[in-house]
Amino acid sequence: MKNHKTVKLDKKNEESLNGSKNKENGENIESKGKSGNIWNKLEKFINSWYFVLFIGFLILAKTFLFYYHTIAVNEQLYSDTIIGTISFVVVIICFLFVLPNRARVVTSIVVDFIISFVLFGDNIYYNYSNSVLSIAQITNLQYGGEIMSTLPMVLKLYQILYFLDIIVLVILLIAKKVKIYKKGKKTKKQLIGKWIVGIIGVVIFCIIGVDYVEKGKEKSYNKDQQIREATIFGYHIYDIENMITMKKQTKYKEKEEMMADYEELKEEYDEEYGLEKYPALKGILEGKNVIILQLESVQEYVINKQLNGQEITPNLNKFINENIEFSNMNMQSYSTTADSEFSTITSLYPMENGMSFAKYYTNTYNTIFDNFNNAGYDTSYMHGNYAYFWNRGNVYSRMNLDHLELKDQFEDTSENINEYLSDELLYRQAVEKLSQYDQPFFTYIVAASSHTPFTLEGLQDRSKINIDVGKYKYSFLGNYLEAVNYADYAFGVFIDELKKAGLYDDTAILVFGDHNGLSMYDEQMLDFLAQTDSDLTDVDIKLSYTKVACGMRIPGVKNLTIEKPVTKLDIKPTFSYLCNIEDGFSLGTNMFASKDFVSLNNERIISSRYYYDEVWYDILTGQPVDFETLDEDTKELLDRYERQMRTELEISNSISINNLLK
Repeated sequence: MKNHKTVKLDKKNEESLNGSKNKENGENIESKGKSGNIWNKLEKFINSWYFVLFIGFLILAKTFLFYYHTIAVNEQLYSDTIIGTISFVVVIICFLFVLPNRARVVTSIVVDFIISFVLFGDNIYYNYSNSVLSIAQITNLQYGGEIMSTLPMVLKLYQILYFLDIIVLVILLIAKKVKIYKKGKKTKKQLIGKWIVGIIGVVIFCIIGVDYVEKGKEKSYNKDQQIREATIFGYHIYDIENMITMKKQTKYKEKEEMMADYEELKEEYDEEYGLEKYPALKGILEGKNVIILQLESVQEYVINKQLNGQEITPNLNKFINENIEFSNMNMQSYSTTADSEFSTITSLYPMENGMSFAKYYTNTYNTIFDNFNNAGYDTSYMHGNYAYFWNRGNVYSRMNLDHLELKDQFEDTSENINEYLSDELLYRQAVEKLSQYDQPFFTYIVAASSHTPFTLEGLQDRSKINIDVGKYKYSFLGNYLEAVNYADYAFGVFIDELKKAGLYDDTAILVFGDHNGLSMYDEQMLDFLAQTDSDLTDVDIKLSYTKVACGMRIPGVKNLTIEKPVTKLDIKPTFSYLCNIEDGFSLGTNMFASKDFVSLNNERIISSRYYYDEVWYDILTGQPVDFETLDEDTKELLDRYERQMRTELEISNSISINNLLK
């Protein structure tokens, strides 16, 4: 009986246990069923034509994300830009739609990645230089290290959105959570439908796409306007076409035709701006030494400014205030140090992004070295990096130089800042070399310590930084201001060394910054600028971005300020005027003459009163010019500025692309 009861109890426990297990198994099966159902639905979605629509929507969203963070485009996002962008995405969807299933899914992901990568690259580069990428820049990949050094400034958290969907899709495929189906059989009706969609895509591209690319051609110098009118897709299509047919795109194919328009332009300039405002300066430097010193990233807005009671650039302030200040010197393009050198040396517009040094260095140019060498000067170029960097060895070895002094030619290389010879070490040894040259000498020195990322990595004695950046400490602006302060310290050393060597009194010195330091709309920089100008307009910001520090010493000339706009193109003809030597071919004009406007290589124009960026703005108010209220003389003046700007750009680009000065 006892045993029998035990058995009965065991059976009850067994039934209870089995019931619990069955219930648990049922819940597991149900749970797995739900989970499996989710993956099945996702798998079906990815293998359906809805997936193509989804990818198209993502591409559209990423494109408008790019527009939103591209300030100059976002300001004036035309209805044409919106319609054109949607049209290009529809074309992409149509072409993806006609592909067989597996090819459609894989190609959709690949196309999504390529477009995302291009938009990301455009976004990164625009944050750095206020310009989008060009296929021509593939020749600059060898300088990837310099480009990578700028990443802390241009990388933003939102940029992960360009790749987030791709990362998720790739993870799902690798984890085999979803599969891509092979090609399935299609009914005749489905096949006809696919071809209709494909034909619609071709028609849209032919009617709208080609039209948008043509719009881009009309604004070939101004990338912002190209994007607005042709969309970012139209811009890149035109850019590829332009790379292939670049020579055909130039206005001048023959030297004679170009020279005829050049001579006509120079005659116009002589008539309109030939007035010598400072006739006593003509030939004042004849027989004297000349030094051109190019400083890395030193902009005008740091000159004569204080931070926490300390001057940011005390040595430059003293030099500029005692001698000649050019308060409106503008960089020639939104890009590289090499571009600044090219403009200074040739008085031509750079091709942008270092292209003149990377691709067109074998051309024949009339250079500032030619002019001084022909006049009997001992000529030299100095830079604290190796010959391969930005192709300088090849570039300058082809020029009419007596001495090419690159890093290998300097004995002491014990202090390097971001891989460049430190400014102080460069200057001390430069003066030693100048002391050994025949006189008069002409030299072009390029300093680099205040280069991005402005960390002064390698500086052995940081006590040479003499400012407290306060709230900007450890920020990009704070690093920039410290780097500029060190560059200023080194400039003071340079002046002292020239005096010790007995060279200062009989030497003319031009010092200027090569290009911008920070991006145009850097928030901390705008905060810094607002401390001295609380009413900053967008025009003020754009002009501040292009202006670089500039001062000149002419022995015997003191306390002179030139407020009219000038550029690097003007340096070559200015020294020809001052030294009374033959100038040759120059698109620039004498900085001491009366020409009152300058152009940049992206179709911007800066005059004493007006600024042109697709439309004219009044610099005083920052507002667009109302042409209805303008007098006829001013209208004619602004029209002439535009015409002369385009003539200069057409001549310059034709010379570079077709080697018309050979």
